[in-house]
Amino acid sequence: MSTDDQRRAIGKVVSVAADRFTVELHGGTSNFTVVGFDDIHYVARLGSFVVMPTQGEYVIAEVVGLRERDASPSKDSGQSEGGMDKASSAKFLDLVPVGMLPQESDGPFRFGVSVFPSLYADALYVLDAELDRIFEVRDATEVVPTPPGDGIATRYNALTIGTSVVFKDYSVKVRIDSFFGGHVAILGNTGSGKSCTVATIVQSLFEKKDEYFARGACFLILDVNGEYRKAFAELPASISRRYVTLLGDPTSAPPPPRSGSESTAVFRLPHWYMAVEEWELLLRASERTQQPVLRTALGLSSLFSGSDGSLALLRNHILASCFISVLQGEAGPSAKADRIIALLSSFNTSELNIEKIGPRLKVNFGGFVDPTAALTYLSDFLSDNVDLPAYANAPFRFRDLEKAMDLALLYEEAHGNRQIRDYCAQMVTRLKWIGNREEFAFLRVDPDKLAPEERDIGTFVDGYLGIRKKEGRYYKAAQVMVFDMNEAPDEVVEVASAVMARLIFERLRKADPRNALPVNMILEEAHRYIAERPGLHAIDSSRVFQRIAKEGRKYGLFLTVASQRPSELSKTVLSQCSNFVVHRIQNPDDLVHIRQMTPFISDAVMKRLPSLPKQHALIFGNSVNLPTTFKVRDVYPRPKSDDADIRALWFHGPDQASGFGHPTT
Repeated sequence: MSTDDQRRAIGKVVSVAADRFTVELHGGTSNFTVVGFDDIHYVARLGSFVVMPTQGEYVIAEVVGLRERDASPSKDSGQSEGGMDKASSAKFLDLVPVGMLPQESDGPFRFGVSVFPSLYADALYVLDAELDRIFEVRDATEVVPTPPGDGIATRYNALTIGTSVVFKDYSVKVRIDSFFGGHVAILGNTGSGKSCTVATIVQSLFEKKDEYFARGACFLILDVNGEYRKAFAELPASISRRYVTLLGDPTSAPPPPRSGSESTAVFRLPHWYMAVEEWELLLRASERTQQPVLRTALGLSSLFSGSDGSLALLRNHILASCFISVLQGEAGPSAKADRIIALLSSFNTSELNIEKIGPRLKVNFGGFVDPTAALTYLSDFLSDNVDLPAYANAPFRFRDLEKAMDLALLYEEAHGNRQIRDYCAQMVTRLKWIGNREEFAFLRVDPDKLAPEERDIGTFVDGYLGIRKKEGRYYKAAQVMVFDMNEAPDEVVEVASAVMARLIFERLRKADPRNALPVNMILEEAHRYIAERPGLHAIDSSRVFQRIAKEGRKYGLFLTVASQRPSELSKTVLSQCSNFVVHRIQNPDDLVHIRQMTPFISDAVMKRLPSLPKQHALIFGNSVNLPTTFKVRDVYPRPKSDDADIRALWFHGPDQASGFGHPTT
């Protein structure tokens, strides 16, 4: 054992078992305090580490308990029967082995113990340099090769996120590749500090201001409470931010930027970007009867909005089939004529239009002038073995889908399914309801009012990834995108989050080269739209997030899930998280859920969670090697998530304005 090791010995190993050691501290130590060669060390903190030299390695053990036993009092000592001699009492540390660390300064830490310490082996307090090796964050920065004459450049290997509450003045760091290159869960009761933790981690990453700052980063925050714009308002000027808000009127002007590095926009999601499955969930279409009709209607919407001449025969066949069905119905001649004319105003071709068919539908004295004229003309356009068009995400007006739905129902009726309209009544009603509701206005985008580049789905998604194409190459135009959905109800949050997540996932999945643009989606209040049990809202958005959790790593899409109710979160999503930052959690169901999702965490670690103070958290996972409790670094500016100052808002003078700026009564 080296001289320095001898000088930091705190006691001897007096008990060795496969899963537990006991160390008796040297006599004369008071209150478990040891004076080392470098500082005064208090070694009785639960969760701290003790090292024990073996054959060229240290055994690393965690302190899980401490005991004190009084020495046998002598008759001459004069000690009272109820007292205890602190200086002479025997003090013990109960330890659990966690891993091995080579005594050489460059050896890596490894889990598991292969060589156990012998009885009466020395036990040493741990040094900060050894902690860096244990957590594998020894080289927090690395030198980046640069062209001659450009000076020295560095980049982060590890990121400081707070200060240890176990090891004095020791900065807790996470390995960047392991933390941001995997899914993360940030959990805790309301008011425990989750939003501040999310904000300060992103702020810490962008504090680097030299040439090698995180210009390639991409954070997309789904901000359902409107908290984070303020938190990121003072990032360095080199960090570009995009603030997108979801308003009731998507044509309204966006809020003004707060700085030159921020751009703003009002969120709108062209409805034709939605996949068929998302339409089915939005309209709650039943599988057997309503989904086939909906798929037909979506195909017809795109069919009649396009200008492809090769589809003329198909268009004519569909219209002729529907018009013949109307003519053969039980309504009166005038009603039949009006119905066909109304359909022709929305769906027509050069052969089937009002000018060509209108004269054949003349009504006189309650009947058609020529009852067979229209039927004879329309029959010439019927074809055999017709395949209906598939939905191709081509632009169309939202109102056209309602008309296409009617056309699809007519087409089904023309083929003998006379009850289909009754079966689809609920879906049709919901489609009309969505078409009139203000909260869904962001979906009802008029394709004629979009710029040409906005019609391209790839360009649309790139805008939310902060990517801009210039001269055939892609550049990062923004690093932080805040998607403010504070004004949106849960149903809208589910739709917007699910569709955006799916579009981003598909964009990255098809990218070449793969995994070249890492994207970190921060999902605030994730239990609202990534629930284990689907709610009664529009879309079961957890489906797409479950797929991202399972497959996103391969394409560079990573989730940061923030929630106060982990027991309500999707088990699939939570089980794929490789890093956990857990604030105070007191609900027994939530504690059990975390325990089930993280079986590698000991009961001793789980017992810390209900008593964690505000701004404190327990971190464990791939980025830190061993669980550790830390105080989260201060956040500035803070998110808009402060507690209400009840006393100041209640007890004030009669002339003081209320919190909303209106005089008090």
